[in-house]
Amino acid sequence: MLKKYKTLLLIVFIILLFSFQLIKAATLPLYGIIITIDPGHGGRDSGTYYNDILEKDINLEISKKLEKELTQNGAIVYMTRTRDIDLSSIYDSLKKRGDLYRRLLKIKEVNSSLYLSIHINWYQDTSLKGAEVLYNPINKENKNIAKRIMKEFKTKTKTTRTIKETDLYMYKNTTVPGVLIECGYLSNPAERNLLIDDNYQENIAKIITKGIINYYKSRNKLQIML
Repeated sequence: MLKKYKTLLLIVFIILLFSFQLIKAATLPLYGIIITIDPGHGGRDSGTYYNDILEKDINLEISKKLEKELTQNGAIVYMTRTRDIDLSSIYDSLKKRGDLYRRLLKIKEVNSSLYLSIHINWYQDTSLKGAEVLYNPINKENKNIAKRIMKEFKTKTKTTRTIKETDLYMYKNTTVPGVLIECGYLSNPAERNLLIDDNYQENIAKIITKGIINYYKSRNKLQIML
């Protein structure tokens, strides 16, 4: 009888513990939101570069850190790539277009609530620096998402850059809400050193996550008002 009593207590304890964990998870700001992170370039496509510093590698490192931050805040996170690969098929005559098309498919097939495309900038004028967020108006929420993330970049990194519209293939061909985030300029010597630093990459991940949290908070407030 005592053995049965102990077993029953253990079962009750496990149920209560599981219930507590579910309740705790449900209080996280991004609970249940499906976010796909798209680390730009990969494989044959290095993106921009400076000597042996390749954009594709920085994109992936920032994306992995962003995945961790978003997950800790309750989001369900997918990545279009988790290693150094090109997503194009052997049957694609246009490799770059095929790569981008398959990124779009990955975003859609997991029923993403949101996508975040991670890139690094380059310009001939090496004085240019700072993160910026680009969006396509195909979805009315894209501009709002861009504003929220850009606000965090301005606050935390003092960048003077602003949000911009983009007409690039990938962003004008999906109605899933999302933005392109250029995390800084590889062409700027000072910013280049920051972009390859683990701590700075983690800071970028936290900034983007805070922007996404604020975006969803603003949406929830609007829904309550309505």
